[in-house]
Amino acid sequence: MASPDGASGVGSSPEETELSITLTLRMLMHGKEIGSIIGKKGETVKRIREQSSARITISEGSCPERITTITGSTDAVFRAVSMIAFKLEEDLGAGGDGVSAGRAPVTLRLVIPASQCGSLIGKAGAKIREIRESTGAQVQVAGDLLPNSTERAVTVSGVPDTIIQCVRQICAVILESPPKGATIPYHPGLSLGTILLSANQVR
Repeated sequence: MASPDGASGVGSSPEETELSITLTLRMLMHGKEIGSIIGKKGETVKRIREQSSARITISEGSCPERITTITGSTDAVFRAVSMIAFKLEEDLGAGGDGVSAGRAPVTLRLVIPASQCGSLIGKAGAKIREIRESTGAQVQVAGDLLPNSTERAVTVSGVPDTIIQCVRQICAVILESPPKGATIPYHPGLSLGTILLSANQVR
């Protein structure tokens, strides 16, 4: 049994304090990716939760897209993203005859408030170019808002190692420039808003 004072690194150095910021990352995933992350009887997601110490929730619903929310210290969130990226790569690689021809690029779609996307793109695209060049990952910020929300999709593709570096840099930008105004989160498959909009447009 651990002693009550336990050497669990309670003394926090400046670096550790920085890691104690709570970060929430939302990702948009398709059915097959969700299946890969949940695993048989939820075993994979349970293991990722335990090993990363992050809280991971997956939105309910029968629509093809679902939102995976990862919350925790920045360190826990990066660990979870890393495990998710490697799991997706493993399942992509196993797609053919079990022999992966080179490393298939993994794609993660982050969902970020539109008010933070400007900081991510930077003046004349300088910031996003810097992130692409320093990590080697592909980064694309969608021009349009996701339906019925004030959020945009930011697509990151590459091998897991480059994706993780890229997500770290994106999170650093997000933490430095909090969202302005209220954020209307994106909920996949909620067609009610669309119905209401079309009803209002009837002359």
